Amino acid sequence: MPLAISGGGYQTNDGNLNEVKLGVSAAPATATATATLSVAQVLNGQILGSPGATAASYTLPTVALLEATLVNAKVGSTFFFNVINVDGSAAGVITMVAGTGWTIVGLATVAAVAGTAQLFFARKTGVGAWTLYRYG
Repeated sequence: MPLAISGGGYQTNDGNLNEVKLGVSAAPATATATATLSVAQVLNGQILGSPGATAASYTLPTVALLEATLVNAKVGSTFFFNVINVDGSAAGVITMVAGTGWTIVGLATVAAVAGTAQLFFARKTGVGAWTLYRYG
């Protein structure tokens, strides 16, 4: 029996409210000292950052590289990724840096406290242009 068309939404499971919705995930990506992140690291969804005793800058991959992987992305396409500072050194702040084609909106840092995580939201804003937002 087809689902009734109302409200423009869609259902992704059989409707059992007590059903656990499982997903799959690769092992988290890692980054250490200042680095340019790869597309694979960013699209992984989780980056475990170990900046060490000094601050680290994680530069986003160029939009050209990102779009070579996300060939079907259209304006408005989005994805999230999380950066977790697993180091905890008092000076080990992680700062996200715009790669070519990126704009960063808001504070783009992850505090220098072990276990501190920051969620980032990436959105395609035009041809060859993406914006990164700090989320939450």
